[in-house]
Amino acid sequence: MNSLPRRLLFGAVLAALPAAAIAQSAAYPTKPVRLIVAFAPGGLIDSTGRLVGQALTERMGQPFVVENRTGATGTIAAELVARAAPDGHTLFVANPPTNVVAPHMYARVGYDPIKDFAAVVRMVHNPLLVVVHPSLPVKSVSELIALAKSKPAQLNFATGGMGSTPHLTMELFKRMAKIDTMAIHYKGEGAALVEAIGGHVHFMAVSISVLLPYVRGGKLRGIAVTTTKRSSLAPEFPTVAETGLRGFDTNTWSGIVAPAATPREIIQRLNSEIVQWLSQPNTRTQLVKMGLEIVADTPEQFSVFLKDEYAKWGNVVKELNLRAE
Repeated sequence: MNSLPRRLLFGAVLAALPAAAIAQSAAYPTKPVRLIVAFAPGGLIDSTGRLVGQALTERMGQPFVVENRTGATGTIAAELVARAAPDGHTLFVANPPTNVVAPHMYARVGYDPIKDFAAVVRMVHNPLLVVVHPSLPVKSVSELIALAKSKPAQLNFATGGMGSTPHLTMELFKRMAKIDTMAIHYKGEGAALVEAIGGHVHFMAVSISVLLPYVRGGKLRGIAVTTTKRSSLAPEFPTVAETGLRGFDTNTWSGIVAPAATPREIIQRLNSEIVQWLSQPNTRTQLVKMGLEIVADTPEQFSVFLKDEYAKWGNVVKELNLRAE
């Protein structure tokens, strides 16, 4: 065979590669997709994963099956996905503890939280609500800060566990407000909430959907949400930034990531399907009732967000010298 036909053959192969990638994307998914959730059934991350899994099953013609793989703050589940075949058939419901906090707290995790995943979409975020016990003479963030400064090391706050988003949110609050308060860790959010309602701790911050019934029932007093915008579920509460700490912004969030080498066409297809689902009025209504705010960003935006969050919480973890137990 002379050199000319060889060059023509080589060129034909190269020209066929993009078409093959497009065909792969068009055929995707070709079998059931595993949607890995790092926590037990029933929580917001699991609920969000099940909702998007159901939606993608209906939209894409193959089952998107939720698998709950618990343990070690989600690092076991994340490693499973990081090591999976990068073909779009294993996905992870990304979340703050697993993707941006745990890698700083553990001596070693089996994945790089930035390099080993391809960002697909940040679906939602969930404002936390800062609450105090009604016996505390506080009705705003500025009043809470003033009281804490007048009583250094005398006020405390409850958390459902070291390194959780509520815990780190309050630690960031302490740092920005320049106050001295003590964290009291409980075995789970439920136990922390019971102690807060009983008046055994002074304040806490948890998902607004969890706390709202107790606030409206008079058992706790809500003073502010932790996001930069007010919550659609309860817009009567100002933001922390409005009422005392400019620039304060924390939340829990859920997104979808895939193994790092997943083809770009599959990432874009998933993003498009999920964003379309999130744009539907009935989806918005359902999520707002859960206390969630829709984000629906691009893969590029989510990638930048993950890097920023990883750096932000890494600084807090390092400053507190937090280590996984």
